[in-house]
Parts: sequence; C-alpha cells; structure tokens
Amino acid sequence: MTRRTAPELARDYLGKDAAGLAAEERRVLDGIAGRQPIARDMGEEAEIRSTFWDRLADRVAAIGGSWAFIFSFLGILVGWMLLNTGVLPRLHDAAFDPYPYIFLNLMLSMIAALQAPVIMMSQNRQATQDRLAAAHDYEVNLRAELEIMRLHEKVDALRIEHLEALARHQQEVIALLGK
Repeated sequence: MTRRTAPELARDYLGKDAAGLAAEERRVLDGIAGRQPIARDMGEEAEIRSTFWDRLADRVAAIGGSWAFIFSFLGILVGWMLLNTGVLPRLHDAAFDPYPYIFLNLMLSMIAALQAPVIMMSQNRQATQDRLAAAHDYEVNLRAELEIMRLHEKVDALRIEHLEALARHQQEVIALLGK
C-alpha cells in the first residue's frame, strides 16, 4: 500500500475536495499523510495560552467557590456582629459599625461587585478551554475513524491477496491431479 497525500485521503475517506476541508479535517489528514500524531495535552496548551490575569481569575473563583471560604467568611461576619453588638458597646460605649451594620453591608456589596465579574471571567475561560478540548477530541476521533478505515482497506487487500494465492494453489493442485 503506497503512501497517500492529504488530498487523496480527503477524496477517498471524506468524499471531499481538499479545498473544501475544515481546518480540523485538514490537520488530521496532514497528520495521517505525514504519519504524525495529532494528540496533544490540551490542559498544557491552555496553561501556555493563559495570562497572569486569567490565572488570577481562576484562583479567585477557586477560593470564592470553596466551602473553606464560605465558612471562614461566615466566621468573619459573626465575629463582626459580635464585636459591634456585644463587645465594643460594653468596653467603649460605642461600636464603629453598630446595628444595622451599614459599613459591613458596604464591604459585602463591594466584595460581591468585584468577585462576581472575576468569577464570570473564570467561567468564560473555562468555556473556552472546553471548546478547545471538544475540537481536539473531534480531531482525535476523526483520526481514529480514518485510521480504522485504512486498516480495513489493508486487511481487505491482504484477504484478497490470500484468496488469490489460494486460488492459484488450488489450480496447481487440480493441474497436478489431472496429470
């Protein structure tokens, strides 16, 4: 079986002209024609593409979306309320943020206003990584499917060759028996 070019593979396996191939299909066929692997580590590729701000957004989202953050923040809130309701009024006859905790509400609003867009940036980045991984999965699956088709062709060619050899051998045996 001879080595075929990407346009030949496109015509034979995909039924398309090489000019009409999608970028993913072209990469797969070029990889097959050049006998090069196409699998790559998408996590590593995403890490290479990420900027400092992307990694920071991921880290903020990871911390802000954890139970440790929720429980520690709950502890801070309860401590704030106890400090301003029970401790400071008894020691100094005034609290720096008495009930209804207006300063605490301001701080919570500011944290929420900053944290929400950062988490959304991280989610957008994750969605982009998922799309890249899906496109790569498609390429790998297409490559596997095309390689299986090529293996079927090779097996079929071997089977035909074997049957032809058996037929020749059978003809020789019949000729010998006829003598």
